[in-house]
Amino acid sequence: MSTDLKIDEIGYWSEVKLAILEEYAKPYNQILLAQKPKLHPSYIDGFAGAGHHKAKGADRIIEGSPTRALSVEPPFEAFYFVDSNEERTSELKRLSTGRPEVNVYHGDCNEVLLRDVFPKIKFTNFQRALCILDPYGLHLNWDTIRGAGVSKAIEIFLNFPVMDMNRNVLWHNSELVSESDRERMTKFWGDDSWLKAAYSLTQGLFGEMQEKNTNDHVVQAFRERLKNDAGFKFVPEPMPMRNSRGAVVYYLFFAAQQHAANKIVKDIFAKYEHYGEVRNG
Repeated sequence: MSTDLKIDEIGYWSEVKLAILEEYAKPYNQILLAQKPKLHPSYIDGFAGAGHHKAKGADRIIEGSPTRALSVEPPFEAFYFVDSNEERTSELKRLSTGRPEVNVYHGDCNEVLLRDVFPKIKFTNFQRALCILDPYGLHLNWDTIRGAGVSKAIEIFLNFPVMDMNRNVLWHNSELVSESDRERMTKFWGDDSWLKAAYSLTQGLFGEMQEKNTNDHVVQAFRERLKNDAGFKFVPEPMPMRNSRGAVVYYLFFAAQQHAANKIVKDIFAKYEHYGEVRNG
């Protein structure tokens, strides 16, 4: 590791997410490689980071998703790592020295994936990909998500950043939200239908009043968008990722075209779904 590189600190919930991704990658590759004709698995990471992290509040280095993906057996045939930070992409290049199947891109994943990566994963050429979309907040565009779905060849794990949404966009009084934050939400959601998902009109003493819906209502509306607009056939219930206080930081979505993938992920989610819960008594 470069001594000049400042690596991200990650919380407990991120370690759970990394465990889930690693647990799914092995059967994913096994199933694809066992098909006749054989399918060719690739790994895509839109917010790849530097390949390793530091545990929050501890002097412990944790392997990140790219590093873990490079070690999966049976292996992926190609890797596509994207990050907007040049120091991180330099570290990824260092980590993948001698691995010609690894492609590292410095830039905005919303541009890089649609322009340079997704077109390489062609359904008709028996190519398939597992794509990780784990933004730091509302930094992902719906066009990118939909691009994976319409390809019919790319499965996704997706961070639905509900904490960022609630902190900056989904306020009880929506009129106070800045225009820039509204725009971020619309780009992530794909259109302004997020307003209907986030708010309901109720009858008050002085006419109709706007009332904020629950997180679950918003999450379910987005789940329907993944199926109906992005074209994923299977979108299991997302897994709430909780911090050390039990608060939901984000929801981890999975979306795919195959029933087998759906079943495997549902079983993995069931294994981890109660991690981070705070119980009274």
